[in-house]
Amino acid sequence: MNPSRRTVLIAATAAAFLPAPARAAVPKAAAAATAPYASYWYPDSFPSGSPGTGITWRSLKSWTAAGDTDLAFNAASVPLAARFTPTPANTTARSGQARVQALVSFGPTSSNPSQGAATADYYALTHWAYLDELVFWGGSAGEGLILAPNAPIVDAAHRHGVPVLGNIFLPPTAYGGQLQWTRDLVQTDSTGHHPLAAQLVAVAAAYGFDGWFVNAETGGGNTALGTAMLGFVKELKSLAAARGQRVTWYDAMTVNGTVSWQGALNSQNQAFFQAADDMFVDFRWSASTLASSGTKAVQLGRSRYELWAGVDVESNGSNTSVNWDAIVPSGSAHVTSIGFYRPEWTRNHLPASRTPGDFHAADDRFWTGRSLDPSGPDSTDPWRAPAVSVADRSTVTAVPFASVFNTGHGLRWYEDGQVTSDTAWNHLGLQDRLPSRRWAVRTDGTRPTVTFDFADAWRGGSSVLVAGDPGRPVVLDLYETRLPIGDQTVVELTYRTDAGSVNVELAVATAEPGSAGAAPPYTYLPVDHGDGWSTATVPLTGLSGTIHALGVRLTASDGPVQWRLGGIAVRDAVSTPAAPVGPQVTAATGGDLRLAWDAAPGAVRHYTLHRLLPDGTRRFLGATGQRAYFLTGLQPEQGEDTARFEVRAVGELYTSSDPVTVTHTW
Repeated sequence: MNPSRRTVLIAATAAAFLPAPARAAVPKAAAAATAPYASYWYPDSFPSGSPGTGITWRSLKSWTAAGDTDLAFNAASVPLAARFTPTPANTTARSGQARVQALVSFGPTSSNPSQGAATADYYALTHWAYLDELVFWGGSAGEGLILAPNAPIVDAAHRHGVPVLGNIFLPPTAYGGQLQWTRDLVQTDSTGHHPLAAQLVAVAAAYGFDGWFVNAETGGGNTALGTAMLGFVKELKSLAAARGQRVTWYDAMTVNGTVSWQGALNSQNQAFFQAADDMFVDFRWSASTLASSGTKAVQLGRSRYELWAGVDVESNGSNTSVNWDAIVPSGSAHVTSIGFYRPEWTRNHLPASRTPGDFHAADDRFWTGRSLDPSGPDSTDPWRAPAVSVADRSTVTAVPFASVFNTGHGLRWYEDGQVTSDTAWNHLGLQDRLPSRRWAVRTDGTRPTVTFDFADAWRGGSSVLVAGDPGRPVVLDLYETRLPIGDQTVVELTYRTDAGSVNVELAVATAEPGSAGAAPPYTYLPVDHGDGWSTATVPLTGLSGTIHALGVRLTASDGPVQWRLGGIAVRDAVSTPAAPVGPQVTAATGGDLRLAWDAAPGAVRHYTLHRLLPDGTRRFLGATGQRAYFLTGLQPEQGEDTARFEVRAVGELYTSSDPVTVTHTW
């Protein structure tokens, strides 16, 4: 990536080009309860001088899992889910052709919280159905060059079947890059092996993510360095493949060791592409260079869709002018895949007063298109959103399945429709498997608006709000699934009517649509009416086989209507998880505590933490998929000598285990 494209990244990641260090020691474990952050390293040597405030310089070569005091907070808890491709939602979206990659900076390199934060202002990516690879973008000369993605992002991506790569960024010299760092990365030991290749694979395995994006942009190299880099990438790929990991190469360094962005697959970078799983083609591409690149990939025995054509959306997002026909032509086979650079524009371009709703409106526009309905794309939209070209995927394949439409951030925290915390929050690892087609709506009347809404929820921080006066029945697609129907299988809907009067039916399809863009062949089952938040249990009477799609049909008898969906579950029986084991305070500094516990046996969605107050009431503190949690700013309650905390395991159906208690003496 050329320096002009890097400027905003460097500012965003607080790159400080510091004068002069010698090597700083890797910090040892401290008894103090410090906040855990996402990890970042230099390959081996450090810059000159001293790190800035809040920055810790670490050597990847010196890393060990045993010495990583934040590993319990940063290790992902959700394995990469398998996913399937249903019949496409429209006639232009294709499967088996172009894929989509996103390079996203979720936060700064340093001081990026491991487990969310007390703000709803966050890039809460939800359109995973169109993504094939996520790169945890970042790095800077003054902080660190190698970034491991934090656990919430990996957990959310894995839940939707998307692999996540850490980032290796060797910066241009104009932005503080030092050629020594490239040499550090590709160094060999006495046996001729690359020790940092093994370290990178070990980190990804320990943290639970899926490989590495290699971005070597420091100029000044020569053929010897290019040869060393190629050997490093080959060994990294070999070791990674043995652990189920992958490697993507960025089109910057050439085989002769210089940095020269090609904007194509050609003789200058072909060897690196062949050594890696994929290559991100720099933004300098043209229609002709992408065409020749795809042809060359096929000649090499590789798929043309292993090339990501870079699309820089950092500055203009869905207003970016792109020659889409050079990548994903509408009238012929796709040429390559798409590599989005910095789609978090959908949050960052909004004013500081932005709300979660503002963000999701912009994000839906980016991923779905101007129509905001993947079943009916706007053919006049100059922005060819992924939903127009790429078929969505789903991971909803096993019973029990449940969702409370939690997007991973919110203005409050809700349990059973009640506010249990007024604190805004984000924690992407708590995100549910979300509807992939947002929002596919079918009606002969006026189309209502459908959004994630943060003003109220059944659980978590959000619900689905349908608002409007359609005048005719409305069918809203929710999930594409492969759920087996047993004798005892039921579907539960939790909903509330806030305005108007509406009849609700569950829509269940036990087969695929007859063609792309066609509606699922739904059977409509009545749903009992209730006041306030109501949970209706719907037997699948007369149905058998496999559920291919789930939705709702709403028929208003008095409008305008505001109808809110808080949860959906498909189950055979209600199960309750076992409790976690052995909670303890592992470090304490005043009102800052580190807690840890052993896993509850069996399947666990996440863990919740509450404080048990002297009057017997409970106060919600947080939730996480990990088996460790950091609490900050706690104070003794009046007359309290010992604080008591409860940890519960939460299962797939949002049933909670019995609590286990841990105490802290003030």
